[in-house]
Amino acid sequence: MNTAVSPAVRQYFTSIRAALAGLELFLGDRNSPLYRNTVVGEVIVPYLARLKASIACWENRIGFVEHFRISRAESGFPVFQNVLELENDRQSAEKRLASIPSADALREEMVDFILRQKAFPEALQARMAERLYLEQIGKGEIFSPFVLPETIRVAVNPKTMRPYYVVSWGAFDGSQTLPMVYMATIEDSSDNIVEMLVTEDGKLNPDVEIPLPVGGLLNPELASRFDDFASKNSAYSLTPVTIATNLDEDFPELHPKQLRRIVLGPFYSAGITENNARINDILSRVRKAENAWLLTWTVQEVFSKAERPAKSGFWSTTPAQEEFHIDTANLEAARMGVSAYEKHALVPHDAYQALYAAGEAAQVFGDYKVHVISGNQVVSEV
Repeated sequence: MNTAVSPAVRQYFTSIRAALAGLELFLGDRNSPLYRNTVVGEVIVPYLARLKASIACWENRIGFVEHFRISRAESGFPVFQNVLELENDRQSAEKRLASIPSADALREEMVDFILRQKAFPEALQARMAERLYLEQIGKGEIFSPFVLPETIRVAVNPKTMRPYYVVSWGAFDGSQTLPMVYMATIEDSSDNIVEMLVTEDGKLNPDVEIPLPVGGLLNPELASRFDDFASKNSAYSLTPVTIATNLDEDFPELHPKQLRRIVLGPFYSAGITENNARINDILSRVRKAENAWLLTWTVQEVFSKAERPAKSGFWSTTPAQEEFHIDTANLEAARMGVSAYEKHALVPHDAYQALYAAGEAAQVFGDYKVHVISGNQVVSEV
């Protein structure tokens, strides 16, 4: 790692790694709300792994680049340019690695340089950091600007006699610098799919082997179009009801019954982020810097309350349409364009104590569901 890296940058990576590890612990906690909702937890976990891999890559990258920017005043995550650069570097990693000496060779050169020059081998250290960075990219999947959809569950609705899929995909929003995970429950009325997957008694055909997860939408005739739709309809600026309505209109054969969006962030880190002066001031009083952070996320949901049947006439045919429920009695839900939403906050015990001692806990957390990490345990709804 480059010795020129500032303590503040090191602290940022220590904090965000701790926050993501804490979220991973929370997801695996049997008492957590997301553990009880196994589908949501199942969907988030692989995207969290992608985000952790991206953070590990960026931490290695600061050892050989001059600048690394985060969205200090907004999301608290690395700015979108870093996401784009990581994706570009992933595609060229193998070629670049071939031009860099092996890690063992670099270590030998570093030792030799120190012995001969009596100085620190900064240039060689930067090369080592670049190698570690490129190797890290190849170890696993990163959180790309857009993560292609995949089908993770298949079942049959016995009332409609249609198969339905649970499909997930990811997007890193460029304008808000927020990683997001989408999951949709979609019925498919395509004749060939119904005939292939649904038995006469309304069950999933046991003779059809489906090796889940399946890359893309399970319906191969619509998979490519669905990928394109998801890539164009995953911006944070689009409300969940807008995305669900667009999906309903663009695919007559598909019937979105539920759409969830999990928005990770903002992330707050003492001495680094500036997205909330009150929170940052209190976090700065936490004794251990590694515990001076707060991670929030929001789960948004829109669901169909009814399906208007298709209409056939002499001159035109109107496909079936979903009627999505929006909780207009809740101003925040109406603004978000959702049927329901949940706000969550994950915070180390030390940081929560600091907020509580300052008399700010109730005001800071408001309508958030608070989850406090203490050691290897998570206490929810404090």
